[in-house]
Amino acid sequence: MVRRVRLVLLVVSLVVLQTTVFTHLRVFGAIPDLCLVATVAIAFEEGPERAALFGFLSGLFLDLFLSSPLGLSALSQAVVGYGVGMFHGAMLRESPAMPAFLCTAAGLVGGAIFALVGAVAGEAGYLTGTSLRVILIAAVYDGVVALPVFAFARWADHDTDLGYSRRH
Repeated sequence: MVRRVRLVLLVVSLVVLQTTVFTHLRVFGAIPDLCLVATVAIAFEEGPERAALFGFLSGLFLDLFLSSPLGLSALSQAVVGYGVGMFHGAMLRESPAMPAFLCTAAGLVGGAIFALVGAVAGEAGYLTGTSLRVILIAAVYDGVVALPVFAFARWADHDTDLGYSRRH
């Protein structure tokens, strides 16, 4: 129960930070997708299924505060969470730089899914040179914020009954 409350606190905190603080910390028009970075962290700890569920729910909550179609962030984060969980599970060795690298790659894939599905849904301006530039910059920004978000997500995902995360 405590773990679930902390995960909800994680999502609410990241959505508030992303939609308030980071809107003032734009880098060439881009902000990081903090919920996507947390989804990658959950994929590290819990695997693909839990990461997909976490990504979907956190993306859905984030969608409530965005002007994009409802469910677009949820879909892209669920797909990325599942993919990162599968990729990470197949890795033989981790490096300290792996979270930043995976978050940058996840930002690229998640941004591409977001833009492509948004364009298919009829949203104007989702497949432009500007959106591509924003996706690239935001993906690098995701890698930069990976370490503190990973630490927060690991704290939230820590199971107090077991004394560690479920996967390890």
